[in-house]
Amino acid sequence: MAPAQFTCSSAFILGLTGLVFHRTHLLSALLCLEGMMLSLYIALSIWTLGMASTSSSALPLFLLAVSACEASAGLALLVATVRTHGTDRMQSLNLLQC
Repeated sequence: MAPAQFTCSSAFILGLTGLVFHRTHLLSALLCLEGMMLSLYIALSIWTLGMASTSSSALPLFLLAVSACEASAGLALLVATVRTHGTDRMQSLNLLQC
């Protein structure tokens, strides 16, 4: 396995591990998701450069745009949650209650 592939896959697995085991706050979960998206972006960029093809050169930009939209939606959700519940702790959130 190439060092770049190892770095991208370990960054993705580290973000996934953080999302699974350390989800006490909504902000930490969102940061883990953002780290996973950035590692996917870097891996896709390296893959596109390795193929030397112009047909798939727009895929990393599309993934970056989707990642930016996901981050803004997550931040809006975080602000709305803190305003309504007063905290961003995942244990205090009840999905059955508005």
